[in-house]
Amino acid sequence: MYKYLLWDIDGTVLSFLASEAYAVRTLFKKYKLGECSNEMLKLYSQINTKYWQKLERNELTKPEILVGRFREFFEIMEIDAALAESFNKDYQITLGDYIEFVDNAKETLLSQKGKFVLAAVTNGTKLAQEKRICLSGLDKIFDEIFISENVGAEKPDREFFNFVFQKLGITNKNEVLIIGDSLTSDMQGGFLAGIDTCWYNPRHSPNILEIPVTYEIDDLGELEKIIYA
Repeated sequence: MYKYLLWDIDGTVLSFLASEAYAVRTLFKKYKLGECSNEMLKLYSQINTKYWQKLERNELTKPEILVGRFREFFEIMEIDAALAESFNKDYQITLGDYIEFVDNAKETLLSQKGKFVLAAVTNGTKLAQEKRICLSGLDKIFDEIFISENVGAEKPDREFFNFVFQKLGITNKNEVLIIGDSLTSDMQGGFLAGIDTCWYNPRHSPNILEIPVTYEIDDLGELEKIIYA
């Protein structure tokens, strides 16, 4: 029986793509860069994912990926890349201004509150995540919130999970389940940390990395069958 549920935030509880689209489009207007089309957003999102994966592999630092993603995007779109640093600063603030829950996420979390120790585990930036977590009311649902910048390590690093285990007083890893949408940070991190994993995979993406996954679901409502088994 699980006692501790570790929840990823972006793409698992809150729709990061919705917040991302809002922030980028809002800042395009602020910086008078014209309209940001769906195709442009898709390109930026792909670049963003690539840079965060570099962070997970310790190839770049967080400051490097935050500015680098916009610099590359702007260069491709023939926008002045010198705007990347200030654009990113505004982006961190604006990202938290729009909240959209993933289907069944809030209801599932509320049904678990008081029955499990609920902990948020996120690689997002401190500025953006604290604002989004507060605005969404997740700060009143989760028992503990672990943001990588506060922890001093990023998922999937074992140091991140060791910090979480220590703070929560976890001694039996069989009592822990991590729920997340990312193979490279959530599932890989859980596997390396020696805990069970639940891959939230609504798009039925293939596990091309062949990372061992304990459970796979496409609807968060399916969690009940797992955690009460």
